[in-house]
Amino acid sequence: MNSTYYDIIIIGGGIVGLATAYKITLQNPNKSILVLEKENEVAAHQTSHNSGVIHSGIYYKPGSYKAINCVSGRRELVEFAKQYQIPHDICGKIIVATQNSELAHLNKVFNNGKANDVEGIEMISAQQIKEIEPHCVGISGIWVPCTGIIDYGDVARKYVELIQAKNNNNKVLTSYEVVGFEKKGDTTDVITKKGTFNAKYIISCAGLQADRITHKDKVKTDSAIVGFRGDYYDLTEKGKTKVRNLIYPVPNPQFPFLGIHFTRMIKGGVECGPNAVFVFDREGYSKTAFSFKDTVEAFSFKGTWKFFAKHWKFGLDEYRGAFSKSFFLKRLRTLIPDLQADDIEPSRCGIRAMALSEQGNMLDDFKIEFKGNSMHVINSPSPAATASLAYGNEIATQAKTHFKFD
Repeated sequence: MNSTYYDIIIIGGGIVGLATAYKITLQNPNKSILVLEKENEVAAHQTSHNSGVIHSGIYYKPGSYKAINCVSGRRELVEFAKQYQIPHDICGKIIVATQNSELAHLNKVFNNGKANDVEGIEMISAQQIKEIEPHCVGISGIWVPCTGIIDYGDVARKYVELIQAKNNNNKVLTSYEVVGFEKKGDTTDVITKKGTFNAKYIISCAGLQADRITHKDKVKTDSAIVGFRGDYYDLTEKGKTKVRNLIYPVPNPQFPFLGIHFTRMIKGGVECGPNAVFVFDREGYSKTAFSFKDTVEAFSFKGTWKFFAKHWKFGLDEYRGAFSKSFFLKRLRTLIPDLQADDIEPSRCGIRAMALSEQGNMLDDFKIEFKGNSMHVINSPSPAATASLAYGNEIATQAKTHFKFD
């Protein structure tokens, strides 16, 4: 057999692409799989730049795909971490209401959690908040004991190890950027900057580049990826004494982010953030990063303008937080009033791939484009890292159904 031929080529070495390869390998161990990642290591973008939280599934609409798969995926992830001795801690978190106007949505979140079978959650009083997090001030809250922390880069690297161990023909190659496709009868040539590979089936899980890979394969989509940067601060040695584990606000139901929160990290330290600001460079990890191509593409898509029109006021506040430490601190003090300027210091940032519709709505579910022997995952809904095993299983199942392979 040609050494450049594979049954399945998966484009994208983030946690979803790797989980998909892992699940296909488990279900179809005789099929050869190649994963191509353009960076020099796997999990280089969203996977390793998130907050490392193992989400419970409490926020999502009961019965929705996200709710079902976050809960089942979280449980599977924890068992996976135990089995392969990946450091993690099911430390629990609190969601805190600080004003009366938040109580109705806090109750909705709690009821969602009960309906979603999120184990162990309970409403807690102001005094109970203090007992769990002594420096946090709120009027009511939710204790979520099954939330945890992990390093998703560690998880992704374990997927790589298992993918290659379960079939000697499987490979995960880094520094292989896909630049084009060429159909060859029943197969497709996948062209990279370092060589060409051929496969019967193509699956792309390209994250921040998902729409572009789709277009390279001449597959149409009515969605586009727009990047949003999240900036973090670290708590200093002095500040770390004020947070034990995880503290979240009640999310704003009008905006698709969970709000600035405090997160103890599995490898040490405590982060606070992120905000959510539009980026002018999809992979630019600084506040002033700029890509002409990314900017033009974002503003050429009508859905971007419609999204801005709906959320301009929130967006302005997020930008203020990006460039003003005092404003960021003011937001953090909503949860921990005695936090001081010398308790926080600027840290890293991450970029989230937000898939937008032409109507300016954030896609809240899977968006997969199928054509012939290709399937392109435009959107795998947050929390994709927590639910990676469940999402990988879903993509593998859809691939098997669409491609009709045994």
